[in-house]
Amino acid sequence: MASTGPDPLFGLRNNFYIGAYQAAINNSDVPNLSADDAVERDTLVYRSYIALGSYQLVINEIDDSAATPLQAVKLLALYLSSPDNKETVITSLHELLGDSAIGNNPILRLIAGIVFMHEQDYNEALTHTNAGGTMELHALNVQIFIKMHRSDYAEKQLRIMQQADEDHTLTQLANAWLNLAVGGSKIQEAYLIFQDFSEKNQMTSPILNGKAVCCMHMGNFDEAETLLLEALNKDTKDSETLANLVVCSLHLGKPSTRYLSQLKISHPDHMLVGRAASAEEIFDRAVQTVA
Repeated sequence: MASTGPDPLFGLRNNFYIGAYQAAINNSDVPNLSADDAVERDTLVYRSYIALGSYQLVINEIDDSAATPLQAVKLLALYLSSPDNKETVITSLHELLGDSAIGNNPILRLIAGIVFMHEQDYNEALTHTNAGGTMELHALNVQIFIKMHRSDYAEKQLRIMQQADEDHTLTQLANAWLNLAVGGSKIQEAYLIFQDFSEKNQMTSPILNGKAVCCMHMGNFDEAETLLLEALNKDTKDSETLANLVVCSLHLGKPSTRYLSQLKISHPDHMLVGRAASAEEIFDRAVQTVA
């Protein structure tokens, strides 16, 4: 039976969605939760720790007797903590997903989608997420379709979210992501969404980065740099902040080497690091050919 009272986890969820991870952790002591709500609370808290890079804390605290959603979150922490864990995590995910008793758990499917999206195996990710069922799964589908350059399918997912709850934080974020992907006149709409978030919530790295990317698309690189430096003050190791600062600095004619070096150290698998390495190899080969 559906609950008619207020949602006890609304604030916690909202903090997590906008990237206010420490606030989510700090305000997670919610009294009188049902057993299911307590598990959801714990998954959000541990995912917040993962977002802050505290992988080992999550790995240490979730034991083998924990509920399925928490086991899935532990696998995500293991996956992100070391490249050496990838094969083991993917094998474990397939085992859990193949279990008829728990395989359809929405958090398990969400974590599978996140892991396979990281692997750039988008078709495998969609195998587990495309059926939807939660706003988070639909939002992840939007992200996956954008990465596949299928904004038409992303828009269909967004419409499902809008029909369910047009004002939901994830619906608004997904709308902004899609507007950024489509480009053109939609960039201004995306900027206004991020601006609205920044006025109603605390400023977080994802929101600041969203505004900054909009600014760069519109040619406002000075404003973008200001936003990105504010984001960097909040999290000096955030991959998207560092990557966006590299791009922004290049457009402003400013040195970007330090940001790229930070990105290489903290996120060696980032796409921009790979592209920079490829460019360096091509340059080196060209120099050798001339020499």
